Amino acid sequence: MTLWMHEARLLLRQRLAMIAVGLLAVLTAAALVAGMAEVGRQRAAIAAIVAAQAEDIGAIAAWVDKEKDAGSAAYYSFHPTWNAPSPLAFAALGMRDVSPYILRVRALGLEAQIYDGDTFNPELALPGRFDFAFVLVFLAPLFVIALCHDLTSGEREAGRWRTLAALPHGGAALWRRRTLLRLALLWAAIGVPFAVAAGISGVAAGAILVILGLVLGYLLFWAGLSALIGRLRWSSVANAASLAALWLVLVLVLPTLGHVVINRAIPVNQGAEIALAQREAVNHAWDIPREDTMRAFYASHPQWADSAPLGTAFHYKWYFAFHQVGDESLAGKVRTYRQGLETRDQTARSLGWVLPSVGVQALLTGMARTDLTAQLAYRDQIRDYHRRLREFYYGYMFRDRPFGKADFDHAPRFDAATG
Repeated sequence: MTLWMHEARLLLRQRLAMIAVGLLAVLTAAALVAGMAEVGRQRAAIAAIVAAQAEDIGAIAAWVDKEKDAGSAAYYSFHPTWNAPSPLAFAALGMRDVSPYILRVRALGLEAQIYDGDTFNPELALPGRFDFAFVLVFLAPLFVIALCHDLTSGEREAGRWRTLAALPHGGAALWRRRTLLRLALLWAAIGVPFAVAAGISGVAAGAILVILGLVLGYLLFWAGLSALIGRLRWSSVANAASLAALWLVLVLVLPTLGHVVINRAIPVNQGAEIALAQREAVNHAWDIPREDTMRAFYASHPQWADSAPLGTAFHYKWYFAFHQVGDESLAGKVRTYRQGLETRDQTARSLGWVLPSVGVQALLTGMARTDLTAQLAYRDQIRDYHRRLREFYYGYMFRDRPFGKADFDHAPRFDAATG
């Protein structure tokens, strides 16, 4: 214990080492504050939905109540859905930074509403926002390199290496003590601010411990690399340059190249193409006999097949029917698109078995529920809610029931827990 305390005092006297540890702590705290502020902003936006929705529906209801037309109510009414952030989302914002977490939908064709503006595959976006995951994955290794690259080479260049190696409890034991003390300081600089932020955000104790263990494991990996380079007996400058090159390759170059290869090996069309195809299907419905549209609609919705036949005048049930038929005609494309995204994501995650930077980032976003899996689950909730919304309005349109102001209160409401 005396040797450990002596080494700790020596380390604490090293001004540059303490500056590095302090800088890492400041960067970690800044990233956590930024992440918590962003999550707070998103929660505030979600909380404001109720009042805004009530105001919108109130205005529409006053107008619809004059003619009591269910089709007008369905056409003009937007209904909000939202993907609330998890308690841990502040640590790894993931896809929440590039994908909508609030989407207002109508009972019209859903595919165009979901995929509007989807012009790229954000699950592979690198490196991401400045958050805790960014500091850990991209910046923390540089601090490990700065503190550990010259543990043996520095003593050798100062002419003290043989003496220190010959001392009792010297040699390999001495280097282990010094390495572990530096790792402990770096771990504390990252872990303590994270634990405080996680406690404030209501993260479960088990999740906090898992992430603290993940941080320690990632730091140990880079400390191990530093030790391996140190055994080559190069100069301190050569050690630092080699480790910096390894950081560049393992953290930036190989993950980026891997994702490029995955993109080429697993081609996936843009979601915006599905939105365009849905619009084309809807526009085509105006040019074909309405009976063809209704026949296709009733084939998949037989419960409404006994609805009164269409007359010569415009009827909203035909309009909503061809929107739904347009969605159903794209089911294969939507399924292929989703399978492509999931395959890309699974393949990208497999890089984590050989690239620790990718693995750590994937684990963090997975635990924070900010990854592709969480985004697709949100889309599933939207689809389920949209189905209930359509069926609600269909009950009025296909039975020619009047839709008054009071009926707006019976419309399904989105529940983030169930959709």
